[in-house]
Amino acid sequence: MGRLVAIVGRPNVGKSTLFNRLTQTRTAIVDDTAGTTRDRQYGKVDWNGMEFSIVDTGGWVVNSDDVFEEEINKQVEIAIEEADVILFVVDASVGVTDLDDSVAQILRRSKKPVILVANKEDKGDARFNVPEFYSLGLGDPIEVSSANGSGTGDLLDEIVKDMPKSDDDADRPEENVAKFAIVGRPNAGKSSLINAFIGEERHIVTDIAGTTRDSIYHRYNKFGFDFYLVDTAGIRKKQKVNEDIEYYSVIRSIRAIEASDVCILMIDATRGIESQDGNIFSLIQRNKKGLVVCVNKWDLVENRSLEAQKMFEAAIRNKFAPFTDFPILFTSAVTKQRIFKVLETALEVYANRRRIIPTSQLNTYMLEQVAITPPPSNKGKFVKIKYVTMLKDAVVPTFVFFCNLPQWVKEPYRRFLENKIREKWDFTGTPIQIFMREK
Repeated sequence: MGRLVAIVGRPNVGKSTLFNRLTQTRTAIVDDTAGTTRDRQYGKVDWNGMEFSIVDTGGWVVNSDDVFEEEINKQVEIAIEEADVILFVVDASVGVTDLDDSVAQILRRSKKPVILVANKEDKGDARFNVPEFYSLGLGDPIEVSSANGSGTGDLLDEIVKDMPKSDDDADRPEENVAKFAIVGRPNAGKSSLINAFIGEERHIVTDIAGTTRDSIYHRYNKFGFDFYLVDTAGIRKKQKVNEDIEYYSVIRSIRAIEASDVCILMIDATRGIESQDGNIFSLIQRNKKGLVVCVNKWDLVENRSLEAQKMFEAAIRNKFAPFTDFPILFTSAVTKQRIFKVLETALEVYANRRRIIPTSQLNTYMLEQVAITPPPSNKGKFVKIKYVTMLKDAVVPTFVFFCNLPQWVKEPYRRFLENKIREKWDFTGTPIQIFMREK
């Protein structure tokens, strides 16, 4: 399980530029999937085979025109609470400011690993200001320019230096038991749903503290169901944190999503789809997890006709396109309406994620589809797809098409192939990966 790294610092020191720079380093960081870059605040970084998640606190300052010191401090507190490593970004072209001092004070008390990043070292005489940052008492500043990328390799080396190579956590949940996370905006009804599943008498076989810090796996084993419920909420009550802060709920969601196989995304029927729902959906997509959308509090909606339900469903698929092949259920955690349907559906999605199609069946069907609709020619060159296979040990269903000119196969044709696979076999709720390889 990767680590969570948070970028903190006062406004305008270049946090977002650094975030963008790091999330494009080396191999894949931000996906090439359409629609995943709507929210820039979260990304995955892979550096020399070590993977970690990174969060930019900058995007969440609520009163952006009128930034209060208190607001920044609050976000720093949350980052300290949740992250494994903190990047404290300061502006080398300006030197130390009062706000830097107050952030440093909080960080020194935290006892968390902090890496001091002196940004904008390429500007004018910025280099000569760097020694003043030793006064913050947070060790050697690493000089970088997030604008042109200098120094970022050293920074990444420093971030992954103490990361464990693998999790030797003895308390690992069993591999072949599904892990579900219930995620969503604050007050969408996550806790009520968990309580409805677990019941007051708590029929839980085991609670395991998981490999993701702060995730607890509840083993749920009754009514013929067997799975782990990943719970990250309410593990420690924060005195200083206003529970409703969007940033806080996103960081918590990252933890839960990474620890699960299938995410149950709760949407509040009384409030419709909000941008935060889109952000959480992007996190689920980027982590390649299964998805069940659960429209909760349906009992409180005045017009519950079939027509209204269809319109709501269409609006959700429209918002989350191009990935639209996922189940949507209308529930009420309070009246327990369709609660068990949610579990059944999540288990079906989990089974779809693990489905393997025999190579012979795959070739018979897919090569016929390719013959009917071949890839478009490019500058007079024709792509010939000769063979297709499915990877056995991939995290999500992954298909490899062997052809003569893989570089000419563009996104629309890949989507066509994906749609044909979905029409023939049931992969509802799970992302699919398609790779083109040279034969």
